[in-house]
Amino acid sequence: MTSPSLQRRLGLGDAVFIGLGSMVGAGVFAAFAPAAAAAGSGLLVGLAIAAVVAFGNATSSAQLAAVHPTSGGTYAYGRAELGPWWGFIAGWGFVIGKTASCAAMALTFAAYAAPPGWERPIAIAAVVALATVNWFGVTRTAQATRAIVIVVLLALAVAVAAGGAAPDSADWLSPEALWADGAYGILQSAGLLFFAFAGYARIATMGEEVRDPAKTIPRAIVLAFAGALVVYALVAVTVLSTLGPVATAGSSEPVAAAAAASGWAWAAPVVRVGAAAASLGALLALIAGIGRTAFAMAREGDLPRFLSAVHPRWHVPHRAEAILAAVVIVAVALVDLRGAIGFSSFGVLLYYLVANLAAFRQGAKARRYPRALQVVGAAGCVILGVTLPWQSVVAGAVVVIAGVVYRMLRLRFSRAA
Repeated sequence: MTSPSLQRRLGLGDAVFIGLGSMVGAGVFAAFAPAAAAAGSGLLVGLAIAAVVAFGNATSSAQLAAVHPTSGGTYAYGRAELGPWWGFIAGWGFVIGKTASCAAMALTFAAYAAPPGWERPIAIAAVVALATVNWFGVTRTAQATRAIVIVVLLALAVAVAAGGAAPDSADWLSPEALWADGAYGILQSAGLLFFAFAGYARIATMGEEVRDPAKTIPRAIVLAFAGALVVYALVAVTVLSTLGPVATAGSSEPVAAAAAASGWAWAAPVVRVGAAAASLGALLALIAGIGRTAFAMAREGDLPRFLSAVHPRWHVPHRAEAILAAVVIVAVALVDLRGAIGFSSFGVLLYYLVANLAAFRQGAKARRYPRALQVVGAAGCVILGVTLPWQSVVAGAVVVIAGVVYRMLRLRFSRAA
């Protein structure tokens, strides 16, 4: 019986916008406050470190995607290059980490868009709405993401322009300010800011739906990464120069606060609209990416096989996306997700560690980038993982072990059958 497959409908522009929609998401409006709390103005150094690690990961993903143009991202790459167990660990890490991120994005959207007391119902409605968009086909996902990214970039342009009109905070860029919290604080900020760049994985997970994937996916990953880096650097400098590191650390919405400090009364509401749109864009791309990774894992038997079904009309992994939406809705309804960022970080760093190891193993024929980049990416994943709170590491390890036990039992029962 032929394995179910997806249709190739996306071009380079669609893939770049899906990557930007994942990277330039809610993090740009929320991540700078905890990063400033960890490192003050040193978050700029942390941003540079995060960018270097992320670039190593991006080039590994691009090199692998050119050779393995299929759904599942590093799950598929790890299986092909390192073996089924490595692929499973990467795929499971991605699914659990990014499922937590879905819930966080939904709650972030509601924090900006919902009236007080209605945050969780509005967050649940957002999950249902965007899961429905994904259900009706990947071209609609790409079109919706493109519109959201344009709204977000316009809102950030307003924030940067408004911040430029505000008085400059004193001594925010002095050497003393940059290194005031030491190397560990800077590494903590790098761990928090790393996920600004993690959206290029969503491009790789859609390998079966991109036209000419051997060329399109590597180009889209690099272009989306470069665009996100420019945006984050501009916003970081604007927020720090306007508010200063202490006020940035103490603000729940630092980008909107920086816009408000300019005296432009209309700017802060525009930024809030952009933040809500960014959260929706990230959530939309996350649902698409996780659904396709779960689809790929189910197709190989690493998740229940009924999740590998493809809708006969809309050509999407509709069962995987429906189950994902249900899990996210439960999390949104029941869980305080402020502490879930570390849990999500653990899973995603594990995912990219496998990507770097798989790319390092590729031979000269497949090689597009020097092995040094894969070494940088892998070492960076380990170092940033060490900076996570121990509770997040323990929780992540427990869930990963649970997945490993599930696969061991499935393999034992299948051999006994």
